[in-house]
Amino acid sequence: MNKQKLIRKFDKQSALYEENTRKRMLKEWRQQLIEGVYGDVLEIAVGTGANFPYYDMTSIRLTAADFSPMMLKRASGIADELQMQVNFIESDIEKLQFPEQSFDGIVSTLSLCGYDDPLKVLRNIKRWCRPDGQIRLMEHGLGSNILLQSAQHVVNPIARKISGCHWNRDIVQMVKDSGLQIERIERHWGGMIHLIWART
Repeated sequence: MNKQKLIRKFDKQSALYEENTRKRMLKEWRQQLIEGVYGDVLEIAVGTGANFPYYDMTSIRLTAADFSPMMLKRASGIADELQMQVNFIESDIEKLQFPEQSFDGIVSTLSLCGYDDPLKVLRNIKRWCRPDGQIRLMEHGLGSNILLQSAQHVVNPIARKISGCHWNRDIVQMVKDSGLQIERIERHWGGMIHLIWART
């Protein structure tokens, strides 16, 4: 899907994303994933700030990036309500640039499905994160049984056309291929949801 078309699609969906943020969707997993991050933290594809309630702002300095201006506008509103100081960046994540070793922690939730080159994004995460930094991912991808995987492969072209989202990416293999060191994995919803704690 054309990138500008995808941005417009997410702009239009931003109200729904904000509603889900306010309902604290996937709260348990988000809270579990964010716990313990510290220092200079980058969240990519921040959306409307669904993870914001779970950051300990006494111990982090948060930078949040997204390619959708409407998503960022709504995320800024959520940050204001939570009295959070956040550095917002509007950028295509695949074109985002930072110096090496800029962050102590990097967070991505439900974003790897949408990139043209997710491996490049993961390698950038590795490059941007400081040695022994914390990388926290919550992503959806291939399930853990063959029947579910087959269904995901069948549905994927339609899902990609409608939402710009890939349903059949092998998340664990991509993380391994990027050179990141996986410390812990949890899988939920038939193995489709991946919670991953990793380091550089």
